[in-house]
Amino acid sequence: MNLKRLFLTGRSRLLLAVLTLLWGTLPTAVFAGGAAEPAHPAAEKVTLVLDWVPNTNHAGVYTALELGLYDREGIRLTIVQPAESTSPLLVAAGRGEFGISFQDELTYALTGGTPLPLRAVAAILQHNTSGFASLPDRHIRNPKDFEGRTYGGWGSEFEDALIRAVMKEAGADFSKVKVVNIGASDFFAGFDQGVDFRWIFYGWDGIRAEIEGKPIDYMPLLSLSENLDYYTPIIITSSRLLEENPSLVRRFLKATAEGYLFAAANPEKAASMLLKHAPEIPEALAVKSISYLAPYFTDEGRWGVMKESVWKTFGAFMYRQGLLPGELAAEKAFTNAYLP
Repeated sequence: MNLKRLFLTGRSRLLLAVLTLLWGTLPTAVFAGGAAEPAHPAAEKVTLVLDWVPNTNHAGVYTALELGLYDREGIRLTIVQPAESTSPLLVAAGRGEFGISFQDELTYALTGGTPLPLRAVAAILQHNTSGFASLPDRHIRNPKDFEGRTYGGWGSEFEDALIRAVMKEAGADFSKVKVVNIGASDFFAGFDQGVDFRWIFYGWDGIRAEIEGKPIDYMPLLSLSENLDYYTPIIITSSRLLEENPSLVRRFLKATAEGYLFAAANPEKAASMLLKHAPEIPEALAVKSISYLAPYFTDEGRWGVMKESVWKTFGAFMYRQGLLPGELAAEKAFTNAYLP
């Protein structure tokens, strides 16, 4: 499985305001997912919108759900999967109290023509675990080797800008790269389509390659530029909820934090809890992936915490690449104030 991500292209940013205005007319069938049984009649109903299908990035959420931590906090949690990765739209439109997103996606949403009233309240992973991967027979060792090769992506301008930037730092020419849109196709299947390198999350496709005994050459984004240590994924909520029900935000994050801490200390148990909701995930992949991600849950000594410097640095990077119409006000993009 390839974890598809939403990068808001120029066209989708244009639709952002329109969809928000029309949201009340959209059918609830856009959702798919299950709900936990209510702990008691007084429990507050809360909807969490995932970024994509359930996977190991969400292990702490499902662990907290199975351990009854949301029930304990007076929360009746429903987890939904959108038909497309539109959690910022859903949360901004009031169709979910919380959503799982990415720093780049939220940055687009906050700087577009109609900025959405959203804020990041926690980083699920405190460092970027993605990078470029290729098969050994492609002999791609650094961004200079991208020249004359074919990149298989999902068709976002952010991908092009990022590849262009890392190639420029390596003294390479992006115009010599052929970019093809292969969508959310299987990681290895993409190479059978003439693709030479792809952008992956190592905690998923990299771990899968290890389990299947398929060697890959991997370049972590962190090794290519300090600008690329951004938060992916993150938990977002609306400015309105922060103002009107801060207690709910704190209780939700308290339960979620405990879920991630439990998952980090107990990968096998956490995998078992995740598989109750996503039985299609191979058990070995779930266990090994959670074990790989565990250190990233608490790299800063506290789950969820974010740094203003990371938001400023990456926001400035996106602006320099011509991806934003204006600079990001980093201090308004996130808050650690509701973390336990």
